[in-house]
Amino acid sequence: MTGIVLASSSPYRAELLRRLRLDFEQVAPAIDESVAADEMADHYVRRLAREKALAVAERYPDRIVIGSDQCSECHGQILGKPGNMERAIKQLTNASGQRVTLFTAVAVHDPDSRHVEVEMVPTYVHFRRLERSAIERYVHLEKPLDCAGAFRAEGLGIALFERIQSDDPNAIIGLPLIALTRLLARIGIVRP
Repeated sequence: MTGIVLASSSPYRAELLRRLRLDFEQVAPAIDESVAADEMADHYVRRLAREKALAVAERYPDRIVIGSDQCSECHGQILGKPGNMERAIKQLTNASGQRVTLFTAVAVHDPDSRHVEVEMVPTYVHFRRLERSAIERYVHLEKPLDCAGAFRAEGLGIALFERIQSDDPNAIIGLPLIALTRLLARIGIVRP
């Protein structure tokens, strides 16, 4: 089998990919992740997943490269990784009592055809009404500064929600494994 490279430095994505029992190398893609003017969230994550896969495929042309990206959207505004406590609190305050859409895209670069296929999985997260003290406590305890939308559903963040709707429960963590399995099967990597 051709080698596989995960074009991501995310420990969450690597942990998810290990569930498919594939051997892979992890490489940071080092691309500009700025949102283009008037870019919609679903287009943004598809574009970045593709660009990450292509950037790493340039360095590893004979390997299958998996790229992925994720962002949240609330009230039509794209929410990326907050980066600091203040922005995390602000993102969660705005999400309180709201439905937040989490867009997660995955791209697979086939080294034989040099073609990249991309799929995107939306996840709808319905937040409980949250008191400011609960938000501050959560941010202090979980420190979700590197998570789109400032929450970690695989951790304490699950307590912030009323419900989650998605075709793939892994998408909320950062890598939609159902879509990825489908993309890999198209190029001959069948699991199990």
